[in-house]
This record gives sequence, structure tokens and C-alpha cells, in this order.
Amino acid sequence: MFKIQIYLVSIIITMFSIVVDAKEPSELINEIVNEASTILSSSDPVESKIIKLNNIAEINVDIEGIGMYTLGSYRKTLSDKQMLKYQKLFKSYFLKSFSSRLVDYSDPKINVISEKKINNKYTIVNTKLEATSKNPELNIDWRIYTKNPERPVIRDLIVEGLSLARTQKEEFKSILQNNDGDINYLFKSLEEFIIK
Repeated sequence: MFKIQIYLVSIIITMFSIVVDAKEPSELINEIVNEASTILSSSDPVESKIIKLNNIAEINVDIEGIGMYTLGSYRKTLSDKQMLKYQKLFKSYFLKSFSSRLVDYSDPKINVISEKKINNKYTIVNTKLEATSKNPELNIDWRIYTKNPERPVIRDLIVEGLSLARTQKEEFKSILQNNDGDINYLFKSLEEFIIK
């Protein structure tokens, strides 16, 4: 009986720990924004900033999930070898695209406005990027995948109503359609962007 009580207590403590460790989507965004802001406002060299920004992305963005989404139905036609090559190229492409867009900002101010749970898997966090002398105010919605509440991850950014993942999907689809569905043309396009 005593062993059962100890077991039950340990289960309750474990469950409580999981709840405590679970991160709310808006909390995740606040942490990412604050960390990125610290990096971007530092006096570190650009190369160092890019490495640190990429680390944030690798931890908090579902790069593989976005890659599969952007490939669309073409993913069903790839061999295992082609899929591995695509995933590797897409990750490099995504990280370069992500860091090169951010590194030009010296200290972005992004404020969380609201959070809306869509279903058990997705929550949208609404934010505003404050205007600067060079850039207007932007509405940015973060699509957070929350299937695992202990590790929510970003699946998309919607900037002023435009989904970046959907835009990327349309671009990849266009490349493939214009080249008879030959994945090698998409590989070439990704490689060219990466080595720029």
C-alpha cells in the first residue's frame, strides 16, 4: 500500500512538473523575440549574429514540417534519397532566408497583442512589429503547432495577411510545374540561393 502511495505521489509530481514546464504559445513568441532583439542589438559581427539567429530557428521552428508543407503533393513522388536531399537543402535554404531577413534589423520591437487557440494542434499568436523611421508597422501572426504542449513550435508566419509558408509552397509548385515536375530543378534553385 505504501509503495502504491509513493507511486501515485510521484505520478502527480511528474504531471505537475509537465504542466509547469509547458510553454504557452505567446510566452514562446515573447522569449524568441527578446532573444533575437538582444542578438540584433549587440555589437557582434554579422556572421556571429547569423549563427545565433539560426540556433533560435532550429530550436523553435518546425523546419522539417514547413519543408514538407511547401513541397506539397510532390513529396509523394520522391525517392528516399531525393527526400533526404530535399530536407537537407530546404533546411539550409530556410535558415539562410530567415537570418538574412532579420540581420538587417538593429533592434526590432515586436509586441504580443493576443492569442487564439484554433484547435488542439494550433494556436495563432498576434503581434505587431513597431514602426521605425525606415519601416511601417506590421501585423505578424505566428502559427504555433501545439500538439506537444511541452514543446510548441512555429509552423508559419503570416505577415499582413500573407502566409510565408503558403507563398513558398506556390513558388516551389511553380518551379516544378514549369519543369515537368522534375525535382532536380527545385534542388538547383535551392542550391543557387544557398551559395549566393
